[in-house]
Amino acid sequence: MNRKSSLAASLGVALAMAASPACLADLYVAGGITSESAAAARIELDTLIGLERLHPQLDLRLATGLLLLEGDESDENAAWLLTPMLRYTFAGQRNVYLEGGIGAAVFLDARIGSRDLSTAFQFQDRLALGGSLGPGELSLSVAHYSNGGIKDPNEGIEVVSLGYRLPL
Repeated sequence: MNRKSSLAASLGVALAMAASPACLADLYVAGGITSESAAAARIELDTLIGLERLHPQLDLRLATGLLLLEGDESDENAAWLLTPMLRYTFAGQRNVYLEGGIGAAVFLDARIGSRDLSTAFQFQDRLALGGSLGPGELSLSVAHYSNGGIKDPNEGIEVVSLGYRLPL
């Protein structure tokens, strides 16, 4: 099975899970650009867990999904993402929030454009600002992918994206 077929199959499974009536997750889709000026798309399933016992404005967002990176026929890339994020919702503005978290990504190829990531496994640092829009939420996020110095070179990559979270 080639890389495109694998990505299509993974995306199909994710969408089928999202369409399931028993699914407790929401759908998050985003489009953006990498630090290598390549288009990026992210599709995730996520859920919010209230942390009111710790703080009334704090939630935990757990997400998993795919990051798809544009490239020439030979250097397209994708990654499976696992992202826990803490969400702080501003007082008096229950619809404006700030999220941050450190997760993991596993890339199909350790090379993105001219960048050599050295390892398929990367840490993912993500920061997002968002708010309610219609039935869902709109957010602007910045993510940095790096192997954390596990192996040299550790060139990393950044992705800036605009996304929408739709409750299912």
